[in-house]
Amino acid sequence: MALRKNSDSRPQIVDVSPAAAIPGGEFQIRGKGLAPSENSRVRFGDVVAPVVIGSDHFLIVRVPENAQASELIVGNGDHSSVPWTCGIGIQVADSIHPVANPVIDRYGNIYTTFSGSPGQKTPVSIYKIDTNYRPKPLVTDLMNATGLAFDPAGVLYASSRHDGVVYQISPAGNMAVYVEGMGVATGIVFDPEENLYVGDRSGTIFKISRSRQIYVFATLEPSIAAYHLAFGPDGYLYVTGPTTSSYDAIHRISSDGHVELFYRGLGRPQGMAFDVHGNLYVAASLSGRRGVVRLSPDAHAELFLSGPAIVGLAFSPSKSLVLATHNSLFRVDVGIEGRRIP
Repeated sequence: MALRKNSDSRPQIVDVSPAAAIPGGEFQIRGKGLAPSENSRVRFGDVVAPVVIGSDHFLIVRVPENAQASELIVGNGDHSSVPWTCGIGIQVADSIHPVANPVIDRYGNIYTTFSGSPGQKTPVSIYKIDTNYRPKPLVTDLMNATGLAFDPAGVLYASSRHDGVVYQISPAGNMAVYVEGMGVATGIVFDPEENLYVGDRSGTIFKISRSRQIYVFATLEPSIAAYHLAFGPDGYLYVTGPTTSSYDAIHRISSDGHVELFYRGLGRPQGMAFDVHGNLYVAASLSGRRGVVRLSPDAHAELFLSGPAIVGLAFSPSKSLVLATHNSLFRVDVGIEGRRIP
């Protein structure tokens, strides 16, 4: 973005990266006249943000817990910069426990889990959060709910890493076994032909046809947490499965089960989502910076959003990004349309 014109006595912001953040995330600010002093402040609206690193040309500021305003302002004594618009995440749910992507139906309702620790029976397994962000229990008797997915007809499915079953969920929250024997069942996703793919974190990706025939689609290195799955516009199945390495990979699998490397160099990559232009967004760290990494179709990586403990994400019909952390959901208005399976 071009330098914003200012008087010489005012701090000048030249660039802010990444484009968005949730509380606890960090923005890098470049410009001039930014050096912090006794009378200087960095604010989001009226909320003061702590400065992590500061110099005349470069600042790193952390987004405070109560920040909501999208206008970032650097003030120095009696002078303030021209506001810079950032994407700031607003918390829309808490007291939950997602371990993978939330999912969003065509009406904008959000579905997320309270997964619990291994073998833990939680009072609520899956919540439905309406468009006014009011959470309601949907499923109450599913042990260790893990992956969520809609089929092309809009029916909800959920995996259990406890019993290796994928359940079909009715609008009233009733469960029916769809397929079982999926090992430590984690991520699930449908392709446009309504085949279901299930990630068994011990190393297998299963493919289940609409007639419920089960195939071993591919094998990968076991994951310490979960496999996360997403279908790309190129017809490939994209897979993340964090290991003990800090230099993990995103793999993609062709329709005939051939596994290839798409990108390597992420820390603990987890949930993923595509936009309509074929860019892939993944919860991960890049060069030590945690948040959401955006990868172009030719695998160019950049940090798109900064924030801690993000495990999953989904695009809403209103072009917002819904982010799941270990215990909360956040909404960030990013103006990006997500890709939906036809």
